Amino acid sequence: MSKHDGRIYLVTGASRGIGYATALRLAAQGGHVIATARTQGGLEDLDDAIKAVGGQCTLVPMDIKDFDGIDRLGKVIHERYGRLDGLFANAAMLGDIVLLPHTSPTIFENVMSINVTANFRLLRSMDGLLRESDAGRVVFVTSSVAQSHRAYWGAYAASKAALEAMSNIYAEEVAITKIKVNLLDPGGTRTAMRAKAMPGEDPKNLPSPDDVAKLAEEMLSAEYGETRGLVKFRDWSA
Repeated sequence: MSKHDGRIYLVTGASRGIGYATALRLAAQGGHVIATARTQGGLEDLDDAIKAVGGQCTLVPMDIKDFDGIDRLGKVIHERYGRLDGLFANAAMLGDIVLLPHTSPTIFENVMSINVTANFRLLRSMDGLLRESDAGRVVFVTSSVAQSHRAYWGAYAASKAALEAMSNIYAEEVAITKIKVNLLDPGGTRTAMRAKAMPGEDPKNLPSPDDVAKLAEEMLSAEYGETRGLVKFRDWSA
């Protein structure tokens, strides 16, 4: 029996990168994955990969900025499963690496909508479902720039700082429940977002999404007992 057998997971940004790899690992170990992303083709590729390992998933093509859609998804999960065992909040937008005053207002608002507001809406819609689980787990993906406040990373860094605050607040609020809430900092990883941020970097020197997914899968398991933590992949894998 696999440790994720029969458990229900929601993975955002599941069409590629860390989200894709984590969804595949969870499904390969018996979890039913509800996979969301904007890219239909990427989700279909994920579905094929999950079926190839004997797993199951439900594809939900949606823009994470469709906040009413998030509420509808919560209703469907409630009607179909009555609970949610894990939320892997991975979907994110980098924005532009530029001087903060040169950031487009539209880009800034989109980064905040995807990286902060969408995650708030996920918590708002999934909280009751997570409370129905015998071991609800929430993992938010963050970045070192949330705390380093690195120049040129204004919108992204500000959004991740807000996300970290929100995650820690929620962890405090559910401390007396069976829900555990944590942050995962993957560091530089071989993803499309990293390639956009660091175009001159050799991706061969970076961990793969599959590597990071091993940590995400562990943090989403019922056996993981930490909460209000920030786990850095580089420290975990050392």
